[in-house]
Amino acid sequence: MKKIILSLSILFLITGNVFSAGSSSSDDNAKTKSSYEKAVTHIEAAKKHEKKGKLEKANKRYVKAQNLLIESNNKKPNDADTLNYLGFTTRKLGDFENGEKYYLQGLAIDPNHKGINEYLGELYVATKRHNLAVERLEVLKGCNCEEYEQLKAVIAGQPSKY
Repeated sequence: MKKIILSLSILFLITGNVFSAGSSSSDDNAKTKSSYEKAVTHIEAAKKHEKKGKLEKANKRYVKAQNLLIESNNKKPNDADTLNYLGFTTRKLGDFENGEKYYLQGLAIDPNHKGINEYLGELYVATKRHNLAVERLEVLKGCNCEEYEQLKAVIAGQPSKY
């Protein structure tokens, strides 16, 4: 009888571990996207909709992204990348004043952030503050990056790819 109980106990331990191994693993956590990552996915989709002239669909995606970025910023404040995209989505939704505030918060953390400098420069062009846009371009001048080329084109009067 003791052998049967011992055998059943061992069997239970073995099968219990097999079943529990698949139910809660670190792989599940690794597959879960953060609010920031989900927001980036929405931004990429919104940009595609915008290029196709589907502005209503783009705006819906920007709103979703903005909400996720606010959530991300609440969980992990003072992240320049999050503030960059908060500025971007806010600007894309037509709120230039608050978009600028997010960009400036991000620059206070990382003054050379390529994305923030480009997008803030684009905001300055849109709000007819050319001299400030040129200042952002100067920050990007030595980066040999697409952000420099994008902002340079926008300042020259060509539409942004974003």
